[in-house]
Amino acid sequence: MQPQQYQMGGYDRAITMFSPDGRLYQVEYAREAVKRGTTAVGIKCKTGVVLLVDKRVNSRLLEPSSIEKIFRIDEHIGVASSGLVGDARILVDRARIESQINRVSYGEPIDVETLAKKLCDHMQSYTLFGGARPYGTALLIAGAESSPTGQKYHLFETDPSGTLLEYSATGIGIGRPAVIKLFEQEYKETCTAEEAVLLGLKALHTATEGKFDMNTVEIGIAGEYSKKHSSKKETETANGAKISTLSFRKLNADEVKAAVAKFSKTTPAKKE
Repeated sequence: MQPQQYQMGGYDRAITMFSPDGRLYQVEYAREAVKRGTTAVGIKCKTGVVLLVDKRVNSRLLEPSSIEKIFRIDEHIGVASSGLVGDARILVDRARIESQINRVSYGEPIDVETLAKKLCDHMQSYTLFGGARPYGTALLIAGAESSPTGQKYHLFETDPSGTLLEYSATGIGIGRPAVIKLFEQEYKETCTAEEAVLLGLKALHTATEGKFDMNTVEIGIAGEYSKKHSSKKETETANGAKISTLSFRKLNADEVKAAVAKFSKTTPAKKE
């Protein structure tokens, strides 16, 4: 009779096979790929949802601009990724197609929650059939949309299993435990976008134990960052009604530099 470890080892060879204790090992391995990825954080504030990512540039020969971890999906939706970047790009392309299909079919922007569910349904389908593997990436989906009561903001987190959860503030990647601990202590729902960016920078700094390179941070916002840079746009629906929506954009180099400089003033330099 074979040892117990060899009897159990076969359950991770196929995505369709459950282990005796009800686990899908391939999905768990995909989660491990996410845990080894760069840290990404999302924070909901009064005027939008902020996304921040640590690009993790490991060589001075590498051009930071060639690394993209935050993507614009539609005018009002953006995502941040952690895990396998190639897998993330496939999901980003699919999300963009779904958004355009909705515009062509219904003449209006897709709901943030609808898009998030479509993506997670697609990711979950790769845990049901043989011959393919789960996506080794997780996404933070940030979006702004209009409603009869005003602007609404959403922050969703996806999982390789297809699980979808909505948060006020969260993180993915290798620094998630430290980020969640900080948010539970310091996050406030009434924070402004600029305060959310500073909190996000602090979270990334904490997650890397002070080794974070502030020059390689990428920041995006679904909503309004400041009154000086309004992102409001008017769109026309299929029935001719005009609605005002806030768009998603990445902060430009000057805005990122100003935010980093402001954060640096409030953070004591690390002693060697």
